[in-house]
Amino acid sequence: MAKALSVDLRERVVAAIAAGAPCRAAERFGVGAPSAIRWRPLHRRSGSVAPGPLGGDRRLGRIEAYAPLILGLLKRTPDITLSELRAELAEAGVPVSIGSLWRFFARRRITLKKSRRTRPSSGAPTS
Repeated sequence: MAKALSVDLRERVVAAIAAGAPCRAAERFGVGAPSAIRWRPLHRRSGSVAPGPLGGDRRLGRIEAYAPLILGLLKRTPDITLSELRAELAEAGVPVSIGSLWRFFARRRITLKKSRRTRPSSGAPTS
């Protein structure tokens, strides 16, 4: 994953643009013009050009709002698959992906395992 450029460099680029240099002048600092174009309004709005947090699940709040519903469905049907859970949520008007459900359960350290009464999937080798 790429690292954010230093605040010192960002401030020098923004200062050069504020002094009248075009955004293309950012290239003399080894920074692309699109970055300078983003930093200028950021500096005007917040007074700082410090980078925001990198990575992570930015849509975390969307699925967390439905935590009681998801956990209720899981309690009602303990051996539900992620695909079935996703279909149930879609019927309730909650569009989520299997990946976001996976991360939701991973954050809570909940693992979904097949129960012993579930027969093995077809094509699986038998010993």
